[in-house]
Amino acid sequence: MGKGEETKRAILQRGLDMASQVGLEKVTIGSLAAAMDMSKSGLFAHFQSKENLQLEILEYAADDFAENVVIPAVRKPPGIERIRALVDRWVRWGAKLTGGCIFVTAATEFADRPGKVREALKRQQQEWIESLQKMADSAVKAGAFRTDADREQFAFDLYSLLLGFHYYQRMLDDTETRKRREAALERLLDTYRSTGEPRPAGH
Repeated sequence: MGKGEETKRAILQRGLDMASQVGLEKVTIGSLAAAMDMSKSGLFAHFQSKENLQLEILEYAADDFAENVVIPAVRKPPGIERIRALVDRWVRWGAKLTGGCIFVTAATEFADRPGKVREALKRQQQEWIESLQKMADSAVKAGAFRTDADREQFAFDLYSLLLGFHYYQRMLDDTETRKRREAALERLLDTYRSTGEPRPAGH
């Protein structure tokens, strides 16, 4: 990786953390240049516009998410273990960012704002939901989920749980959040679990 690429990667990492904290819309060429102690013209040369900057932050975040959440999780055996690994890694990935998961905060910002950024977010969210559906598929094939398990409903249920956890932790700062999240996940898994799939001790 050349020096220019290293600099751009550092800019995007700082931009990602800023976006998680103050919102993607507030990450501008000027605000990010100040945070990086760079000139506006120097940073502008990398992105050319605020919209391009926002799009590249989202792309960088998606690549980082795939590398640190999805790919390690799918290395686990298909079924319950893989799903638990995905949830655990999602939680840890969001915790690395000052303001939590950028996809959650940005989706709220751009839900009613047409444009390229909203379209990029929508595409990323669809890909994430498809990943959850594939997790359900692999769990059925492995015999961990019932054969009649609705994969689309599972994706909806699991993502709803994760979103609820995000807001619960960020807004309420409840010390019991982790325990409640784990209990909620187990109840969710129990609704899809095959009758032949043992429930691990302690869960």
